[in-house]
Amino acid sequence: MLPSTEFALLSRIATEQANGRAPSLVAGVVRDGELVWSSGRGFVDDVPPTDDTQYRLGSITKSLTAALVMRLRDEGKLDLNDRVDAHLDDAKTETFGRLTIAQLLAHTSGITSESPGSWWERSVGDTWEALAADLTPDELKLRAGKQFHYSNTGYGILGEIVARRRESTWLDVLRDEILTPLGMSRTTTHPEGAAAKGWAVHPFADVVLPEPTPDAGAMAPAGQLWSTVTDLARWTSFTGGHSGDVLHPDTVAEMRQAAAVDDGDVWAMGYGLGFQLVRQNGRSYAGHTGSMPGFVACSMVDQTSGTGALAMANTTAGVGILGVVIDLIRTADEREPALPEPWRPADIDLKLLELTGLWHWGPSPMHVKVLPNGWLDLVPISAGRRSRFRQVGDDLWEGLDGYYAGETLRVERDAQGVPQHLNLATFIFTRTPYDPTAPIPGGVDEAGWRPATD
Repeated sequence: MLPSTEFALLSRIATEQANGRAPSLVAGVVRDGELVWSSGRGFVDDVPPTDDTQYRLGSITKSLTAALVMRLRDEGKLDLNDRVDAHLDDAKTETFGRLTIAQLLAHTSGITSESPGSWWERSVGDTWEALAADLTPDELKLRAGKQFHYSNTGYGILGEIVARRRESTWLDVLRDEILTPLGMSRTTTHPEGAAAKGWAVHPFADVVLPEPTPDAGAMAPAGQLWSTVTDLARWTSFTGGHSGDVLHPDTVAEMRQAAAVDDGDVWAMGYGLGFQLVRQNGRSYAGHTGSMPGFVACSMVDQTSGTGALAMANTTAGVGILGVVIDLIRTADEREPALPEPWRPADIDLKLLELTGLWHWGPSPMHVKVLPNGWLDLVPISAGRRSRFRQVGDDLWEGLDGYYAGETLRVERDAQGVPQHLNLATFIFTRTPYDPTAPIPGGVDEAGWRPATD
């Protein structure tokens, strides 16, 4: 990056480290799947932190757990609408057994935020058997599906589902399916090698207190991991769709779609399937924040520009970690906007051209375009709903997003094999407005179009 951009980025984290009184703070910016800038401020054991210094990630761990669940879904080993007791035979039906996997992923299950017992983040974790036994009906705080209710407990349950379906442990599955393939060798459940100590900073004096970092046991899938700038940059790239063979980019995009809103009518914060969503100043971000005693962390990606950023600090409170990360993304994009890829002709099936051009939903004109990947893009000219479609069979297409997500678009042809109309979720699209030769429900007036009369 340009020296002026690098200085602006450094200035932002230096100011936050000083004003937030963090013993140390590290950060990075990611573009096109690569770490393009990183730096740190403060000291770890009297030396400046590096890209290889470990910090605790806290709830960023949840996104990795969610990715393991989505891998199982993509393999057909579970469905997001499955109840928990379909996969955990010791799940109590009257409590968490009747919750769905999707509800746990999106924090809409209504189950308790924290695991029963003592403050789990500062306590030695218990076994799954003990956690399951503690989840009585009293731990269902809200009706399932009623509203967003952040739940660390829910991700402990998801981690156990992963372990059971893989006949392994959550950690071993995580290593085999995510950490090793993505090259995240410095992401561990406990500090190894160069690692920052977790501190609480006194609110009214410049003194610190060490924080405990116990093993979370069955709650580990909700917040156990430690990582470095280098490794977290790889996960930030994953969030943006650079997911390699770990998960299809379409599935990662599905995880970034809003499933619940965290702040009601404001809709500045929401949640997908394992990713937090943030809307700020007309921009949409996806990723996750994290906090454990002694640490805060954040990883986010701008869903439009694709630029991502990350930051970690070894303090319990005082650092606005989400604001730092969004400011790093904004600074990079404003000072060095990403250049678009050069246009070049696409290698598409030329038979798709017969579906392109002008179509009408009733009297409303729409354009159908072929995208470079062979999808169809239905674009309203004035009124209507936009969606993209992927071919799933002969003259059959599936909606991918927008109003028609999951709906079927069927191409209907005349006797000569020419596309005559499109049937999309019972709506009939024709080349001319209300084409009388098409099977328009309710029919078309025989007199046809006419001047307005009294």
